[in-house]
Amino acid sequence: MDSFAYVAASSDLRGGFDWSLHFKWEQLSTEQKARRSDPTEPIKTPIIAGGLFVMDKSWFNHLGKYDTAMDIWGGENFEISFRVWMCGGSLEIIPCSRVGHVFRKKHPYVFPEGNANTYIKNTRRTAEVWMDEFKQFYYAARPAARGKPYGDIQNREELRKNLKCKSFKWYLDNVYSELKIPDESDFQSGTIQQRQNCVESQKLEGQDLPVVSLGTCIGSKGVPALNQEWTYTHGQQLRQEQHCLSVSTTFPSSQVVLIPCNQGDGKQRWQKSGSHIEHLASHFCLDSEMALDRSEDNKMLVINPCETAAFTQRWELAFS
Repeated sequence: MDSFAYVAASSDLRGGFDWSLHFKWEQLSTEQKARRSDPTEPIKTPIIAGGLFVMDKSWFNHLGKYDTAMDIWGGENFEISFRVWMCGGSLEIIPCSRVGHVFRKKHPYVFPEGNANTYIKNTRRTAEVWMDEFKQFYYAARPAARGKPYGDIQNREELRKNLKCKSFKWYLDNVYSELKIPDESDFQSGTIQQRQNCVESQKLEGQDLPVVSLGTCIGSKGVPALNQEWTYTHGQQLRQEQHCLSVSTTFPSSQVVLIPCNQGDGKQRWQKSGSHIEHLASHFCLDSEMALDRSEDNKMLVINPCETAAFTQRWELAFS
């Protein structure tokens, strides 16, 4: 939007997130709405978006201000939200508050390490200081964070100890019980390979969602490239952060696409069947035929009827 026109948001929203520490707005459940006799009552929220909040200055100072070892942008809203709840405070959305926010079309600053690596550093600091044993689910959902540097956290750990903050289990039990705790077998991560090529995501200019394609595997020292690392979930989804592999239609030669993950969407379910990757809704198989055709400019992947002899349908899942 290119004007300063004010657009009101829904008054039935609160902040939420998944185990990759991806923020999302959530509609209040039917039960939560039923308990609200007055629509002007504050809404307790597990997390804030980060850009807009009000806090008493003395309380802000007491809690330890911001984590100044975080870089540039991203992830600070998780750190301060966990800290507020676990260290004696609460977060509330005030439905009658009216604050305008202008979204820029691009960041007015640069990320020396890249946007993704900066976000990983900041959220990894949050996970290491505040999420206790539950940080394993962060690493399972965001495997690229493993091994990434995140700086010295000793001062933040001492801050948590001095403030006598509660555990992250307390936070899950009392603040955000809706966040499902995965089974240990819920996640596997790695690459989807075909000879020297890997399934990857690419962000193209002018497109909101990343596209799926086949490219040369470019990981180093056994660590996959960020855009070539996939997570296979207990719900049979192949995902990268909040996006999952799906298909445009369930007909032969339908393009494989990346869309926001939805556990209830049957078109997002896949399973390994021998050397094939079967799309469960269509019973077709992931196929690189069009990606390997050198007469084609694009490298898109498709689904096609499964053929035992088709080398374009043979895949290796280097998952662990």
